[in-house]
Amino acid sequence: MPTYPASVTPFDAQGRVDMPCIARLIAWFRSHGCDGIVLAGTQGEGPSLSAVEKRDMVRDAVKLADGWPVILGVATPSIEEAVWSCKQAHQAGAAAALVLPPGYYREAGEAGLIAWFEELLAKSPIGVLIYNFPQRTGITLSASFIGHFRDHERMIGVKDSSGNVSNLTSYAEALKGGSKSMFVGNETLLLDALTIGWSGTISGSANVIPNWLSQIVNEWPTDRESAETKFALIQPALLALRSAGQPAMNKAVLHRLGVLENASPRLPLVASSAEELETVWAVVSGLIK
Repeated sequence: MPTYPASVTPFDAQGRVDMPCIARLIAWFRSHGCDGIVLAGTQGEGPSLSAVEKRDMVRDAVKLADGWPVILGVATPSIEEAVWSCKQAHQAGAAAALVLPPGYYREAGEAGLIAWFEELLAKSPIGVLIYNFPQRTGITLSASFIGHFRDHERMIGVKDSSGNVSNLTSYAEALKGGSKSMFVGNETLLLDALTIGWSGTISGSANVIPNWLSQIVNEWPTDRESAETKFALIQPALLALRSAGQPAMNKAVLHRLGVLENASPRLPLVASSAEELETVWAVVSGLIK
């Protein structure tokens, strides 16, 4: 059962993608039991990265990961750019693409969204995880929408970050009988998701506490009591991290740990204040090793 950190994207002092820091992130996650890395997603400030930056980042990250799975986030209303990014991820040797719906066109309706994803899946050479995050896109992907792609060989699964607990059951039912992966993004629902049969998590909080989340997911099938105990222990940290401005706070913690050289996000996001960092650090520091 996999745990994939939804990785932050480190930038250097000139605002460029910092690949040496990505190498450190890969080592950090890998040494703490994670099963791969997601780049350029929500935590990775994907919409603030150019398509060329994402192409270069996934190409270099796959080399650095040396066989460890790399997933590329795709967030654009342009079908041509989405297809191009999927092709670039495939050429780089990535494991999959994590694709948000075309959020700018909220009035498109479900028929338009289905047609958009059908074209993407027809042209993408790489497996696609469909990503539901209505708080960011303004589009809610229904269970019937997810079920429409249940038998499509190029759609390999879903990620749901809505925080809507009912989606856990309805998505699982819509994909029942298939072999699709289901990843929960809101970590406060992790045990609910695992209980229903979800595959694991693609987690922003795994930037900071990757060892705990990977252990919970790995222990769930064989030692639920231990997994439940660990989950209860990290609840304050999850709530503190999720209530902070993200990904700025995850970057601030990783900077304090020496994993990142620079904690700054790209505009329009701004860095966490020293006071905000101290508040969160007081909660999470005891869990970090």
